[in-house]
Amino acid sequence: METAGKKVRVIINPNSGLGVSMRILLETISELWDCDGREVTLQVSKSAGDGRDKARRAIEDGVEILIVVGGDGVINTIGSELLGSETVLGVIPTGSGNGFARHFGIPLNPSKATKELVRAESTRIDVGVANGRPFFVTCSMAWDAALVKTFEKSPVRGIFPYVFAAAYELFDYKSEKFRVCIDGAKEREYNRPMLFTVANLTQYGGGAKIAPKAAADDGYLWLTCALKEDIPKLIPNLFKLFDGSIHQVSDIHIEPFQKMTVHRETAQPIQVDGELVESGADVEISIRPKALRVLVPQASGREKV
Repeated sequence: METAGKKVRVIINPNSGLGVSMRILLETISELWDCDGREVTLQVSKSAGDGRDKARRAIEDGVEILIVVGGDGVINTIGSELLGSETVLGVIPTGSGNGFARHFGIPLNPSKATKELVRAESTRIDVGVANGRPFFVTCSMAWDAALVKTFEKSPVRGIFPYVFAAAYELFDYKSEKFRVCIDGAKEREYNRPMLFTVANLTQYGGGAKIAPKAAADDGYLWLTCALKEDIPKLIPNLFKLFDGSIHQVSDIHIEPFQKMTVHRETAQPIQVDGELVESGADVEISIRPKALRVLVPQASGREKV
């Protein structure tokens, strides 16, 4: 999209980032964005509630491009307020997983991402909804959600603490039966799933592609499921998460859908874009097609809107 003359707002999460120099980033934003007639304002998100309030005010103020500097959780918090609006979301990734940025090929270096956004294209993407809570990347509700609890306690971010959290919760998590109805079909039963992730984009984050066939605008969400009994056979194939071939493993069940109801035996938190969210035993999942406008690099080949 042509960004000259646009009203642009940048919201920064000061708590995310792996050694990112905020001074250098702000200088890059000022140099590349505060020109060509664009009106650029900078704000700091002091909390989740503050970020949501500022996103709503951006819409009210007629902001055309809202750039979020942060990880998947902050992108979700602020971006969710833009659903159905004409305000376009731009992302400068400074999180640990950066699943959103990795899917769209947004550079993980914040300065490079800032440069890419200047000449980026605007496209509409689908958004998943779990019990009324939007998600852009993934939603998990078994062991793959429980491990976030351990990961959040780690003072270090990155793929290695995430792997440690996964291993720790693998031994501690108590699996249970799920009853599932997909797209109105007959209810089916999953016997003690350990992995039960719904993906809107390909990425978990950190380069792990949990749904390699997912597209941001295909009108579908993707369920990836593995039972507890199959975990020992899956461990040797974990590398396939990173080369995009996990869907070729016979013990992994992957299918696209638009609406799903999940009944679990007990109430447990679910993972939504890297954040734990309290949930009852039942989880309602649906899709909002092309509900969010985002900036993506031109190399992605997305259609301009």
